[in-house]
Order: sequence, then structure tokens, then C-alpha cells
Amino acid sequence: MNTDEFRRLGHQLIDWIADYRRDVASGAYPVVAPVAPGELRRRLPASPPVEPERLDEALADLTNLILPACTHWQDPRFFAYFPSNSSLAAVLGDMAGTGLAQLGLNWQASPALTELEELTVDWLRQMMGLSELWNGVIQDTASTSTLVALLCARERATNYGAAAGGLQAAKEPLIVYASTQSHSSVEKAALLAGFGRNNLRSVAVDDQYRMRADALREAIVADRTRGLTPCAVVATVGSTATTSVDPIGDIAQVAREHGVWLHVDAAMAGSAMILPECRPLWHGVEEADSLVVNPHKWLGASFDCSTYYVRDPQHLIRVMSTSPSYLRTASDGEVRNLRDWGIPLGRRFRALKLWFLIREQGVAGLQRRLRRDLGHARWLAERVDEASGWKRVAPVPLQTVCVRHEPPGLAGDALDTHTLAWVRRINESGEAYLTPAVLEGRWMVRVSFGVETTRREHVEALWEQMQAAVRA
Repeated sequence: MNTDEFRRLGHQLIDWIADYRRDVASGAYPVVAPVAPGELRRRLPASPPVEPERLDEALADLTNLILPACTHWQDPRFFAYFPSNSSLAAVLGDMAGTGLAQLGLNWQASPALTELEELTVDWLRQMMGLSELWNGVIQDTASTSTLVALLCARERATNYGAAAGGLQAAKEPLIVYASTQSHSSVEKAALLAGFGRNNLRSVAVDDQYRMRADALREAIVADRTRGLTPCAVVATVGSTATTSVDPIGDIAQVAREHGVWLHVDAAMAGSAMILPECRPLWHGVEEADSLVVNPHKWLGASFDCSTYYVRDPQHLIRVMSTSPSYLRTASDGEVRNLRDWGIPLGRRFRALKLWFLIREQGVAGLQRRLRRDLGHARWLAERVDEASGWKRVAPVPLQTVCVRHEPPGLAGDALDTHTLAWVRRINESGEAYLTPAVLEGRWMVRVSFGVETTRREHVEALWEQMQAAVRA
């Protein structure tokens, strides 16, 4: 493909994306893809083309085959999982990054990639009200960030044991602590970092689903008594099921008392900290060792863009550093080589999409949108609290409302069946998308706000659909 052909097809693709975003904002598609498993694959050739094809045909297939199999995360009626906005400004930034095709092996391989990433991550630090003691880098996802955090915790607890005998040379098993409401990526990271499932402790929560600092202290003391080594605690700001917020300050005090690494998982809710009124939610975060915030969720940067912050970058570099001869340059002592800040050797130019987003919307624009989403959640929570037969099953500190419809006399498995039935009716209608989850052993339904185009009228329509669905 030459540049002229690229220009022609590129204009077509931009027009296609613009039309799609316009149409999806107007509710032109079922929110959930109405396809059966394997349906798309059966409609596509089983073998690759032997001879070149015109990409005009691929663009046609994009409309006729791929689009009908998409679930529409940017639809204003999408209330499932968590917000995963891809702001149009961020889309342009992502395209620019792909078009430039930079590969960040070290500073010299792309000074622009390195220094723009340093800048944008520091912009976000300032936006969230974090002190200058924090240094950040862009990872792909919070799962990777949490794995990096636990690797750093492991190395601090073992005096850099990986450079010697690894965990096999450790005198006592290392223990990781997280609440019963923590994300599944914490368990996965603990397994991949070599701790073992038996050495991951689930700490009890209070009636608002927040980790109990007293229970954490008791667990750590009990493990020390047994001759084990407490290594790391993962606290959550915005849990997956209910967006509960652990008491970071109290947990940090326990971590300090026992010399335990504190990692704060604020993947979704960290974006809320660009609002000064939300920052009390993570009071004490300055005492943590590491922190993850995903701008590719609520903030609006296109996936993937997860920012990982540490207070001791030299420790991170020592754990992650690789320095093969072919990557050494005369500038190494003066610059940041981001290969030493995470697991991959190379990195894409992710910072461009975050840079474009912040410049196009400004801090004030981003704040207005997040405040709007918080208002949507409060409005729905009030309707649920007022309605007969409906129950809000968790507090609403952020933008997610957890609800259950409980008809008189219905309980146990029958209530679970009722819950799953009415949410399935909504999802199969194509008019909205909600996700159920288990809380204290029973199903409930999460309503998560955050799509850029969601307006109050969409929230009101959803509430009407919910009430109709339980009557069906």
C-alpha cells in the first residue's frame, strides 16, 4: 500500500468511525451483540487469502460481519461492568501513535515517546492531587501493574532474592493480604509472582464492604506468630462489585507497623480523584508504596492505558532493569529508560492518547463529565430507595448502584432466579446492558455509569425498563 492509497482508505475509515459513533450514540444498535457463539467465525474464511485483497472489501466486511458481532461499550445505554470510554480525542491520539510506529526500547529509540509519557503521567498525578513524591509510568492494564507491585514487594521482603535463589531460597513463606472484595487480578498476580494461593489471605470487610484494618492487623500478627513473613497488602479504592473504598489511612498504619508493602488498586475509581471533593475517599494514599489508576476506564483514554505510580522508582528499576549491550547508550545516565519500569522490553506510544484527551477536554471538562456520572448514580439510588420492593444492597460512594428487587415472600434460590431472569430480559431486549454479580452469596445487579454520551434521559429510561422487567 502506498501513501495515496492509505490516504484514501484512511479517509473512508475515519468517516466510518465517525458514522458509527454518531449512530451508536443514537441507540441504533442492540447494546449486546445478538449473535450465537461461533456465528461470526463461521461467516469468515477458515484460511487466509493466498493473494492480496483490496482493503475496500475488508471495510465492507467491517460493516456487514464485524459490527453486528460487537457489544457497544460506547452506547449511552451501556451500564455493565465498568465505564471504558474511548473519547474521540483519544482515538485520534491512538491513531497518531500507531501511525508514528515508535518503539520505546530506551530513551534514544524514541525521545518523544519517553518524555511525553513522563509528562502526561505527571499531568495526571497533579490532576489527582498526588504529591511530587510519586513517579509514574504507563502499563497496559491494572493486572500488570498489580503483578509489578507484588514483584517489587517480594524483592523488598527477600532483599532481592530473585538475583540469588528466588523464592525457593526464602526461609519462610511470604504472605499477601487483600480483602474479600478485591479484584481477581490480585489472586492472579500473587500466583504469577510465585507466592502461591495458600499464601494469599482474604481479609474480612465491614458492613460497607471495606477491608477491616483490625482484621488485617490480626491476620498479620497471626502469620508472624506462625513463623511466616507478611509481605504485601493490596487495598482497594473502588472494588469491582460495589465500588467500596477501603480505609487507606488505617491500612497504611498497619502496613507501616509491620513493614509490609502497600499497593492501592484504584483502577476505576482513581479517575474520580481529579475531583477535589472525592479525594477524602483515598485519605492516606500518600503512605502507600505503589498505586494503579486506569485512565482507560472512566477518564476516557482508549484501552489500553494503565498508569502505575511508585514512591521509590529506584527500587522499581532495580527489580525490573535489563541492560543488554545493544541497548546501552551514552545518554543512559541522564534519562529514563522505560524498559526498566515494567515487564515488557518495548512499549507503544500510549501517552499520545492520554495527551490528546487531556488537551481536548481540559481538566474542567473531565471534571464536569465525572460529576455528571456521580449525579446519575445518586439519582438512581434515590429512586431505588423510594420504590417498594426494591433494595439498594451497597453504599454508592461513586458511580455504581447495586440493586435487588425483592418481592414479598421471595428469598434464597428463588430470589436469585428472579434476579437473573429480570436482568436477562433487559439485556436480551437490546435496550440496555447490565451485569449481575454475587454479593454475600446472593445475586444482585450492578448499574455502572460512565459512558460519555449517557444523559439523564437514558438513566430515566433504564429505571422504567427495570421496573417493567420485574413485572414481566
